[in-house]
Amino acid sequence: MAMKTRGFAHRVDVAVEPAKVWAAMCGPTLMPLWVGSDARVRPFQGGHWSATIAPGLHREAVIDLFEPPRRLRLIYLSPPQLPVFDGAVVDDFLLEADGRGTIVRQLCSGMPDLGEWTPYYGKVRMLTERSLARLKVLCEMRERTAQLPSGAA
Repeated sequence: MAMKTRGFAHRVDVAVEPAKVWAAMCGPTLMPLWVGSDARVRPFQGGHWSATIAPGLHREAVIDLFEPPRRLRLIYLSPPQLPVFDGAVVDDFLLEADGRGTIVRQLCSGMPDLGEWTPYYGKVRMLTERSLARLKVLCEMRERTAQLPSGAA
């Protein structure tokens, strides 16, 4: 019998064009500002993504799809503190222009529906929602700052 899995979806609307949101999502210098100070990325298909999103909660992934500025898919390595399972936890980030900026969707799937994984699932769900909120603030603040007249900052 197949193991049950669970997932979640988050959406954030960012008042900035997709290319600039993408640069913040995948840029090695900007990523730590919204994910976590130790966040690292090698931004290409087959590259590596890693970050500590909270104390004791480190995540590492392989970049499965890298399609600037519209899609990033991460396949996570199993956390060493949790039971191994036959499957994969995946985050799919989809960016879409909507005339006012960018809709960013995060679709997480494949999280095992096992008791040992429940606290991890809850933390990841909450913390990734907060990270996307920080991404929105970062992008919109950078956009506003770029639009200020010279000497106004």
